[in-house]
Amino acid sequence: MIRRLFLGATAALALMTGTGQAQEMILRSADIHPDGYPTVEAVKYMGELLQQKTDGRISVEVFHSRQLGEEKDTIEQTRFGVIDMNRVNLAPFNNLVPATVVPALPFIFRSTEHMHQVMDGEIGDEIRAAFEPHDLVALAYYDSGARSFYTVGKPIRGIEDMQGQKIRVQQSDMWLSMMQALNANPTPMSFGEVYSALQTGVIDGAENNWPSLESSKHYEVAKFYTLTEHSMSPEVLVMAKATWDKLSPEDQQAVQEAAQESVGKMRDLWAEREKASEEIVRQAGVEVIEVDKQPFVDAMGPVYEEFANTPELKDLVERIQAVE
Repeated sequence: MIRRLFLGATAALALMTGTGQAQEMILRSADIHPDGYPTVEAVKYMGELLQQKTDGRISVEVFHSRQLGEEKDTIEQTRFGVIDMNRVNLAPFNNLVPATVVPALPFIFRSTEHMHQVMDGEIGDEIRAAFEPHDLVALAYYDSGARSFYTVGKPIRGIEDMQGQKIRVQQSDMWLSMMQALNANPTPMSFGEVYSALQTGVIDGAENNWPSLESSKHYEVAKFYTLTEHSMSPEVLVMAKATWDKLSPEDQQAVQEAAQESVGKMRDLWAEREKASEEIVRQAGVEVIEVDKQPFVDAMGPVYEEFANTPELKDLVERIQAVE
């Protein structure tokens, strides 16, 4: 399958007329979320903008709903140029791009507005630049809301209720450490496996934002949602450097501009979807639990010590915390 995708991507980039004039280029973009999800629609919108900026020469085809694989697989395929673009949370990049650890740290952002100020500024640009040595070009950051815990049997009403709970986490060492700091039992698995794992008792719970809880229908099984809001780690839209390098400087600029211009659209769509998803989940009978966050914050000291473990990363933490 990888060979077929590679040939498809190469053909899309290399298709030329006899005069050497480039014909239409279709960039293949991956997303694990379903059609209609804000990140999916934002990349579609980026494609529309890109078509306008290139007089129809370059467009984007979004393969949503894990059609090209889970995030771990699509990251590798994007690095090798098999997939042209990919929308992924920062967390799966933590082991590959050390700078991405800091925005993914629990409770690093005080609010959505604080996160926007950080990622839209010099710090965000600095982190984007750190992708390039790993054969990726980071184009833009999208929102992913605030992530909180949801469970099937035992509700989380305080930090003591985390004890021994088997919680699905993203495939990231930092997330493993975070759950261990909360005395939970971290269980890494792909997003597509979570529903059946909740249903069969393989895991006791998971954590995610309102739209993901709703679109995945995990709320059908997990009837307790605890608003810890422990992570506001943004999403990142990346392009294969192999694809980027085949573009002219003018087309590179068009891609970058279209990606950045899609951010506002994504944020508007996210705000609408978040509100609608919360309403659906509440109406389905899920108990939404307010919790004292401070004990959760206090427990994260070892996580910061382990992962913000160089002078550069410690400085990045301090600079983010200093942003008003």
